[in-house]
Amino acid sequence: MARRPNKEPPPPADGRCRVVIEAVAPAVDCGRFPVKRVIGDTVIVEADVFADGHEAVACVLCVRKPGGRAVSATRMTALGNDRYQGHFAVTELGVYHYTVRAHIDRFGSLTQELARRPVDDPDLALVFQQALLLIVAAADRAPAREARPLRVARSLLEGDASMADKRAALLDEALAERVYRFSEPTHETVWAPELPVRVDPEGARAAAWYEFFPRSRWGAAGGRLRDAGPILKQVAAMGFDVVYLPPISPIGTVRRKGPNNTVSGNSEDVGSPWAIGSAEGGHKTVAQALGTLADFRAFCAEANRLGLSVALDIAFQCAPDHPYVSLHPQWFRHRPDGSIQFAENPPKKYQDIYPLDFESEDWQALWRELKGIVLFWIDAGVRIFRVDNPHTKTFAFWEWLIGAVRAEYPDCLFLAEAFTRPKVMHRLAKLGFTHSYTYFTWRNSKHELIAYFTELTRGPGREYFRPHVWPNTPAILPPYLQHAPRAAFIARLVLAATLSANYGIYGPAFELMESVPREPGSEEYRDSEKYERRAWDVARPDGLQPIIARVNAIRRAHAALKADCHLVFHAIDNDNLIAYSKTSEDGASVILVVVNLDPYHRQSGWIEWPAQVAGGRADRAVQMHDLLSDARYLWSGDRHYVELAPEQMPAHIFCPRNYVGSEHDFDYYA
Repeated sequence: MARRPNKEPPPPADGRCRVVIEAVAPAVDCGRFPVKRVIGDTVIVEADVFADGHEAVACVLCVRKPGGRAVSATRMTALGNDRYQGHFAVTELGVYHYTVRAHIDRFGSLTQELARRPVDDPDLALVFQQALLLIVAAADRAPAREARPLRVARSLLEGDASMADKRAALLDEALAERVYRFSEPTHETVWAPELPVRVDPEGARAAAWYEFFPRSRWGAAGGRLRDAGPILKQVAAMGFDVVYLPPISPIGTVRRKGPNNTVSGNSEDVGSPWAIGSAEGGHKTVAQALGTLADFRAFCAEANRLGLSVALDIAFQCAPDHPYVSLHPQWFRHRPDGSIQFAENPPKKYQDIYPLDFESEDWQALWRELKGIVLFWIDAGVRIFRVDNPHTKTFAFWEWLIGAVRAEYPDCLFLAEAFTRPKVMHRLAKLGFTHSYTYFTWRNSKHELIAYFTELTRGPGREYFRPHVWPNTPAILPPYLQHAPRAAFIARLVLAATLSANYGIYGPAFELMESVPREPGSEEYRDSEKYERRAWDVARPDGLQPIIARVNAIRRAHAALKADCHLVFHAIDNDNLIAYSKTSEDGASVILVVVNLDPYHRQSGWIEWPAQVAGGRADRAVQMHDLLSDARYLWSGDRHYVELAPEQMPAHIFCPRNYVGSEHDFDYYA
């Protein structure tokens, strides 16, 4: 066979780099997207680091703060099996970058070899000479104060000390660390590219949201933004963190929808807030029926005074009479007959909405205009945006928009309302959305809930996909809540508020237990507030306000419920009962939740939950304090009986209290 032409591959830039770095974590798509953390968090970094042969390696974690060039470097700790770990705290908003660097640790290799050699080994003298060269080089680089211990070690090695004393000196960990710090690494391997970490404000960690339509009335309150003060006080009193409004811009009059989404509305119909734009103005205008921009600023100021943040719905779509339609017809998709295509999601039709065309030749101007909408509302006092149907707009647009806004306002949060395919939802989360709606709304059985929340908290998406769970929305009355009793609403409230650190409710409809769908098989509410004003009797004695306030107070008081990472499901021998616990990062806060998923029947079972989970002792009873009912139970051993009657309360939220002592035959728990 004829010899093939020489196609020898080119050598690497430095073939003397012997260390290999693999499996650096956390990372999303090899660093294409940032992992997400909240300000104050500690980022734990791990990597596989090894070299050929038996020499020791030195592994360093290098971190750059947002916008900075300076790199802080800290040595990583060996975990075993060539796995190394380091950590750094994130104290500024924005994007941190980190990487891992590694090289052969010459001095560490010598001491590693030295530890294996006996004191009478004739080759020890050569090892000491090699160590001396490295110590001298480190002393030359060190400042005078740091060099003094190195010179002491040099004198000992050059003097008449015994082999045993010299060996002991070289095996001193403080000396090894000092030599390492002032040694110059050679033939270093660097993990590339740098890996990004997006740091969000504290509000991204945990929040309870309440959605309401300001055009509806709550008794004598509401109808206009200036009249919403009493509503805000009630929302704050229930312990919510964020008050969320649907779009407040003018509503189109052309093809305006009537009650229950009827196609031919009359002049008295108020239409859907998501059909944005009319002769009054577009996205940068407050609807006259709600008030003025000054009224909205005052609304935000009052909400902030009460401890509430304001979230606003952003819907990038237009009513047929939106000013954009006449001023920028190129931003819309036209049908063969020249008419503009309205929005459809068969079998649903939205004749009152024109979607924007993100394939427009004028796409750059469109992008700039949409960014201007977000900046307008930021200037009006908004820092949280719930984005309507982001999965119907191009991915590149969202990455650009969110990045551009956060470059100026790093405290902004974006919630993606994308009930769509999993890969699409995850892509939006990677691109920059702070939080993401979830399938919780349709996960009802024990198996479904365990499988889904295990995926959310243990799967790879945990690094970037922050779940935001809602038992209902203005567009979704799920089957579980249709014609359902009070217990069903309480059970879903407890599940949402304790399974996820971030949750929300479409408020009045949920707390007043609206349960009738528009028609059988529909998930739309009958007399939906999306299409008409409602008058809510929030003073009704059977409302859920007290239990909602209680659950939110429990969330605020217990750190375990302010994170998603330490969720554990516990075995219980009844498929109608689900049990799970959450633990805070420091282990000081533990909460155990048991929920009856059957809103019609009493259910009981035995739960497997050892006292050690809460830091207790196996030989002492643990007092289980039910924070919902204030009842207290003593649990001993690993299996415990629970029984929940839905007509009384379909859930327990237990705070374990360990035995701390007794005085005059009284037991004390804390």
